[in-house]
Amino acid sequence: MLKKVTKAFALFAAVAMLTSCSLTLPVNATSNPVGSKVGTATATGYLGVLFFDADASIQTAAKNAGISKISTVDLKQTSLLGIIVTYETTVTGE
Repeated sequence: MLKKVTKAFALFAAVAMLTSCSLTLPVNATSNPVGSKVGTATATGYLGVLFFDADASIQTAAKNAGISKISTVDLKQTSLLGIIVTYETTVTGE
C-alpha cells in the first residue's frame, strides 16, 4: 500500500513540475482608437531571469507591426518551473 502511495505521489510531483503557468495582463491603454494592426515581441529568459534571448519591449512590438500610434499594450508571462520564463508583449494601434 505504501509503495502505491509513494508512486502516486512521485507521479503527481513529476506532472506538477512539468506544467507551466501563464498569465496575461493589460499594461497600458491610451486614448488612441484601437487600430487594426497588432504587433508582438517575445523574449525567453533562462535560469530564472539571468539572461534573455531577445527583446520583448513595447517599442519592438510596435515596430514589428509598423505601429506609430499605440492603443493598448498587454503582457503575457509564461513560466516553466521558474527556470524558463517567456514574456510576450502585444501592442495594438495604427
